[in-house]
Amino acid sequence: MASKQSKSNSKPKQTLKEVKTLGIQLLSSTAHVNNLPLLLTFISSNYPPQYVVESLLSLQSFFTPLLPSLPASSSSKKSKKTTTDDDDAAVIYKTWLRSKFDELVKSLLNLLLSVELDETLRDVVLDSVMEFVKLGNGGRFNSAIYHRLLYNLVQSATPVDFVLELLASKYFNYIDICYFTYISLDKLAKTMGENDSPDNKAKSAANGDDASHPRASMDLSIHKIHYILSCIPTVEDPKENSDNKMWSGLGFSSKKGESKDASELSKVQDKDQNNVLSAASISKKMKLKFTKAWISFLRLPLPVNVYKEVLISLHQAVIPYISNPLMLCDFLTRSYDIGGVVSVMALSSLFILMTQHGLEYPNFYEKLYALLLPSVFMAKHRSKFFQLLDSCLKSPLLPAYLAAAFAKRLSRLALTAPPSGGVVIIALIHNLLRRHPSINCLVHREDGNESAADNSKAKGEDAGDANNSRNGSHASARKPGIDRFNNEECSPIKSSALRSSLWEIDTLSHHYCPPVSRFVLSLENDLTVRKKTTEVNINDFSSSSYATIFEEELRRRVKQVPLAFFKATPTSLFSESDFAGWTFKYEQSKRNDAVNGTSDKSEENDCSPTKRQRIECS
Repeated sequence: MASKQSKSNSKPKQTLKEVKTLGIQLLSSTAHVNNLPLLLTFISSNYPPQYVVESLLSLQSFFTPLLPSLPASSSSKKSKKTTTDDDDAAVIYKTWLRSKFDELVKSLLNLLLSVELDETLRDVVLDSVMEFVKLGNGGRFNSAIYHRLLYNLVQSATPVDFVLELLASKYFNYIDICYFTYISLDKLAKTMGENDSPDNKAKSAANGDDASHPRASMDLSIHKIHYILSCIPTVEDPKENSDNKMWSGLGFSSKKGESKDASELSKVQDKDQNNVLSAASISKKMKLKFTKAWISFLRLPLPVNVYKEVLISLHQAVIPYISNPLMLCDFLTRSYDIGGVVSVMALSSLFILMTQHGLEYPNFYEKLYALLLPSVFMAKHRSKFFQLLDSCLKSPLLPAYLAAAFAKRLSRLALTAPPSGGVVIIALIHNLLRRHPSINCLVHREDGNESAADNSKAKGEDAGDANNSRNGSHASARKPGIDRFNNEECSPIKSSALRSSLWEIDTLSHHYCPPVSRFVLSLENDLTVRKKTTEVNINDFSSSSYATIFEEELRRRVKQVPLAFFKATPTSLFSESDFAGWTFKYEQSKRNDAVNGTSDKSEENDCSPTKRQRIECS
């Protein structure tokens, strides 16, 4: 660190005026072309910002008009042809200029990632790189330079948040930059996925490499890729938004002499290279590149925090714009099978695929039933989950056993849920009872009040299980006060919910929180009469909490306020009338003795046998 500071603080051999003179000479005549390597040495963080800016301005002014005539970076060797000495000299000169231009781009990219670089100078360097991207390929978009820029930003171990924010804010409103950003991110994600394959891991382990450092580096790169993807604006309908701005005015078709990497990245060649692609064709191609980039990214081993961020925004930021949303079914079903908070977050996107794109998921309701745990009322995204849960249970074709199982599972959760959760449970059960009249038998069912079908079913089960009658399992199941619902059963069809009742909801009528006890009275109405009842909007209750309930109670106008008035100051917390039939002679006699100043001599006679033994022995 000390050596770096000494380099940056050391005075350069040339003065700033001499650097300006070198640039002026380079631009004035080709006789001073040897100033080019000298000016390139100042593109470094070891020199003051004034030196970097002056040399950069001179080099940029020198290379900009020469870029269309320079050969591609890959064509370092000329094919064998009969050429004159003048042609050979011209080719060698242009090849040398091309190598110096590549050296300039490399120095700018290294300077852009330098920690010591000032933010203002970093902005200037980024603009210079993007200017070369604009004109570096024969006057067209140079995808190779842009890919190198994104590669260095993603793979950098130093913080590049400022550069990424700068790139997104200044350049992601250009359609061609967004297009090549998707192509580059697709290629980077595929490369990272191949490096993370089991074969490569085994090779690195055999070589004795440390696996912890590459894992942390890969997680950081995945963070950056996700940030870039989330910053790219989506392409709207070309009929509504036909004014798409282009960064490179001549379009983004490529020449035949382009490098291999660039040709792979820019496969958008037009018949007429001078024609700019129309808004409709750009939108169509963008959708394809958008899909490839996101699919390649989702195949990476995402860190947990990135995984959750992706699931939160997937149904809004990806599914409406992807070419075929069903391509996400594997990712979403795996996420839904994980359980816990991840399954809750994946539910939004999975529900869209099932309802709007025809995805068939046979075990969907069983997985949804398993998500109903006490922890869901403390989840961060519980509001969206309850809204989707209500939407999933809205279909009138839902079997009675399934609706009953969800109603019973929710009512059992009401015993442990917070007041805000109790309100949501009442709203969900209210809608279930109104949508599915077949489960209204769960309301007001008392012991021994089962239907004939249920009793015959129970008798059939008892007769069929004669060998297990000694254990008394079925006999105890018919005892009064026994709930036949099995809350530990994961399958809704085996939970015996239709043979139970919603007795847990009755306990909410005596809830300590007034909004819960008031709202539960709505279930006493006959919900089978659909004309006189309406469904409850779950959105009004799904985001409630202790704070919202308290605020609503403060805003509520109370007609009668309970008051406590005493003619005399009370001497005790409870009066004798509160404990009818009870007398406290010991305490009363103790108070009388304290007033009279006498001691209770009978205390010595009422002592325990152990104390009495101790006295006799002494």
